[in-house]
Amino acid sequence: MRRSVLSLLFLSPLFAADTPWPVNGGPYNIRYTELSQITPANVSKLQVAWTWDAHEAFKDSEMQSNPIVVDGILYATTPKMHVVALDARTGREVWNFDASRGEPIQRRFRHRGVTVYQDRVFATYRNLLWCLDRKTGQPIQKFGEGGHIDLRKGLDRPFEALSVSASSPGVIFEDMIVFGSSVPETLPGAPGDIRAYDVHTGQMRWTFHTIPHPGEFGYETWPKEAWKISGGANAWAGLSVDPKLGMIFAATGSASFDFYGANRLGDNLFADCIIALDARTGKRVWHFQGVKHDLWDLDFPAAPSLVTVTRNGKKVDAVAQIAKTGFVFLLDRKTGAPLFPIEYKKVPASTLDGEKAAETQPFPVKPPTFTRQTFTEDMVTNRTPEAHAAVLEWLRKLDSGGLFTPPSTKGTVLMPGTDGGAEWGGAAYDPETGLLYVNENEQPWIIRMVTHDTTSLYNNNCASCHKEDRTGTPPTFPSLVGIGDKWTKQQLVRFINEGTGRMPGFSHLGKGTDEIADFLLTGKDSGAVDPAASKNPNFQKYRNEGYILMRDPDGYPPLTPPWGTLNAIDLNKGEIRWRIPLGEYPELVAKGMKDTGSDNYGGPVVTKSGLLFIGATKFDKKFRAFDKLTGKLLWETVLPAAGNATPSVYEIGGREYVVIVCGGGKNDAPSGSSIVAFALPETK
Repeated sequence: MRRSVLSLLFLSPLFAADTPWPVNGGPYNIRYTELSQITPANVSKLQVAWTWDAHEAFKDSEMQSNPIVVDGILYATTPKMHVVALDARTGREVWNFDASRGEPIQRRFRHRGVTVYQDRVFATYRNLLWCLDRKTGQPIQKFGEGGHIDLRKGLDRPFEALSVSASSPGVIFEDMIVFGSSVPETLPGAPGDIRAYDVHTGQMRWTFHTIPHPGEFGYETWPKEAWKISGGANAWAGLSVDPKLGMIFAATGSASFDFYGANRLGDNLFADCIIALDARTGKRVWHFQGVKHDLWDLDFPAAPSLVTVTRNGKKVDAVAQIAKTGFVFLLDRKTGAPLFPIEYKKVPASTLDGEKAAETQPFPVKPPTFTRQTFTEDMVTNRTPEAHAAVLEWLRKLDSGGLFTPPSTKGTVLMPGTDGGAEWGGAAYDPETGLLYVNENEQPWIIRMVTHDTTSLYNNNCASCHKEDRTGTPPTFPSLVGIGDKWTKQQLVRFINEGTGRMPGFSHLGKGTDEIADFLLTGKDSGAVDPAASKNPNFQKYRNEGYILMRDPDGYPPLTPPWGTLNAIDLNKGEIRWRIPLGEYPELVAKGMKDTGSDNYGGPVVTKSGLLFIGATKFDKKFRAFDKLTGKLLWETVLPAAGNATPSVYEIGGREYVVIVCGGGKNDAPSGSSIVAFALPETK
């Protein structure tokens, strides 16, 4: 029998060695590859194989995709929310789909990639989930309404006023795509339900309520009406799937509002939880809560890693969950039972009226924390005498009692802060050695609570991030002073209604968004809150003054280095194998201050051959390869912009590639819009 041309092609050497990167974070979300062409012995010879640039960078834009590579095609998203398909060997553009449908975008999006399933590509844009033909990039009309569905629908609340999106890709189980979501961290908010949709039609197949409804498990951990008005408890960082067990694993965020919970007294299941769900039905199998009644925005920052560890000489399937706190929770995958002891320790009570903090919080005995959890006077920076004196004076005016010290009107130091310890890039796991690799940030923040202002729509809704004087806390929360020089009133109203970056939409304010825009343009605040606002169940007596990132007078971290690290944690023994600084400040290096570490965003990938690849460092823009067993630096290069993303590793035609998107833009770093692939020199 004669073989078809297609079958001969796929049996040829060109295709025989192909190894894809098929899902976000790799299978089981452990960021691991068995490819071994690139090794510690030859990694120094890596060179750029190809570069593709979307030419879409603008001030503060970002690009955080973990590229998906299937059948020789790479899929990712761009700063202006185009979905692109590239030839994974050359970087040649195959197709380009504008998910915004022509919207002139100058607002930052944080988007971490796409989901590929059979003949289709799934990508989100704001509240829309698009289903695209994998060959053409065009919407598949039979999915939803003209190729998309609205993620705001099906949440048991009027959807028009909800702000719901998804920055992390969905996961596939059988013929369903399952999503968490990004929702506002203020009130009113949207619930963070986890939902499954039919991959062919877009119809919803099941929903798991992360804020339990009456009669559901955990309902008693909230006030009776919370399911109607509360928001958050959302799996914004994505999900992980075990197809063999038929289970989906989520790690959820805090409940809204982040820093004051008088309207949600109780432990608040399923906020700040690791949750195991039956993938076919969405029913809860087990859960573990990492923070009870969260008052610190300590949501789990990354989807669970599905690992296999050794216990008493036997292999045990487990879930490893990294946390902003610096903890690693290791749980049995089938039952949720801790594999290392967890102690529940008494923590301080809140001093705010109406608040009732949880009396105890969980502290894993092993592994040790991979970040400092308290900012004390002996940790104050010694970079210069002036910096030391200024930070010390500032610190002495604040509450700095360590982890789980409740927010106060005096001002509370959060250490680690809202941007880590661990971050959304997630962890890599080496199943051969049992080592879990985590990069982390060491930067304290301040949360100071002030009485909510009922006379100003702006203060009531915007000042928590941008301050009452509109100066914000740059670069994390930009100043709004002079914003009328850049945007028209029409544009401002649209931004306020729809949200941008980490800012939620405020369409629920109705005409109030128009009044806030007028205030931003004129400085005259005519937007008075309804006098009955204090009786609204969403009204809070306190709000945070702003997200204040502690820095010394010259803009550097206020504590002694390291300011960011890369850690190898032995999950078999519960020990830290090695820990090194990650990142530098080039201007400090020029003055002789090296190996300080820096804040970093984006995760690592580990290879069977002995390497750990990571970008993530925003100031030096470097992409590095380390020896996975020792942490020794083996290779580094400077990227066009910071690689605030997780790399992917794949092989085509016998050649192994390591690829990373270079979007920069985080916290005032220069922005980019390129994708760069590296490989060893081709042999002739």
